[in-house]
Amino acid sequence: MDSRQMIYVVMAGIFIVSSSWMEASAEGISPPESLNISINMAVEFMDHAAVAFIARDQDWFTAAGLNIKTFESFESGMALAAALARDDVQVAYLCLVPAINACVNAGVSMKIVAGTHQYGYGLAVDRRRIKTVKDMEKSGVRIGCVQEGGAVDVLMRKIIDIHRLDPDRVLKNVKRMPPAKQLLAIKTGQLDAVMLPEQWLTMAESSGYEVLVTAQDVWPQMQGSVLAVKDELIRDHPETVKILFDLLARGNTLIRNEPGQAAEIVARQMRLSKDGMSQDEKIIGSDQTAVSPEILERSMKRMEFTADISPEEVQNTIDYMARLGYLKKKVPAEDILDLRFIQHEHTP
Repeated sequence: MDSRQMIYVVMAGIFIVSSSWMEASAEGISPPESLNISINMAVEFMDHAAVAFIARDQDWFTAAGLNIKTFESFESGMALAAALARDDVQVAYLCLVPAINACVNAGVSMKIVAGTHQYGYGLAVDRRRIKTVKDMEKSGVRIGCVQEGGAVDVLMRKIIDIHRLDPDRVLKNVKRMPPAKQLLAIKTGQLDAVMLPEQWLTMAESSGYEVLVTAQDVWPQMQGSVLAVKDELIRDHPETVKILFDLLARGNTLIRNEPGQAAEIVARQMRLSKDGMSQDEKIIGSDQTAVSPEILERSMKRMEFTADISPEEVQNTIDYMARLGYLKKKVPAEDILDLRFIQHEHTP
């Protein structure tokens, strides 16, 4: 089975008490009279999902009338996309690249209804071994990266393109492993460079590595994560999706206006959200300094938190993934987008 087929197989296989109704209404999020549905929600175990962690911690979901039956954390966007393919989840906060994979390769009936942030990925290196991007081609260099088809892998391919590196030489040096294992490999001296999403990238920096390239350096306007919702929920309960969007926008406002407070909330929630993670990830997550407010605040400042999402940028990402051979087919962005909720926000 070649690597492209493996991507398809992976993807195909791929609460709290209300503060008060009055508080929710004051924020412009009026609870409906009756929703009578339960929502299974999933997030990636990273601060890309900051808005979801904040809404959960602050009881916004319940105050707005949403019954969040399950709230699962997954160690990667690819793992979360697998849950979407199995129909376990109705609402997900995940990176754009695995969301596209889920829609196109696994045929998941869902739509991206909003962005959550731009950027949020990068390359960190041991300066003793790698001084320039060109050094990624050197024989014997050990580079950690997630599996093919993941968001960070796609960014690595963009770095190779922009810096005109020899892809065969670079890819020969790549060791495929999830973010938590890359952090453990750093601590044991097994890697010279790591390709990571936030907050893992900032954690690598805190472990002594230097951030050499960020998404901003090679991919202007790169869409990071998105809010994805199953088609059935959009069709049958659009008022619920509108509430989810409003809470997302509210969370992003808090992140922008009160970054320190937002980081404290996310740190607290991440220490409580380990059910969907691997044992290695649990070990790192249990370290009180690993997901400290200080690390998360620095990490979140490397992203731009906004619900706005550009259809053109989504199409650029689809086209690039198709060019890399990561998609079964190239589709128009409008096939996987439903931006009525964003458009409602911008309507005078």
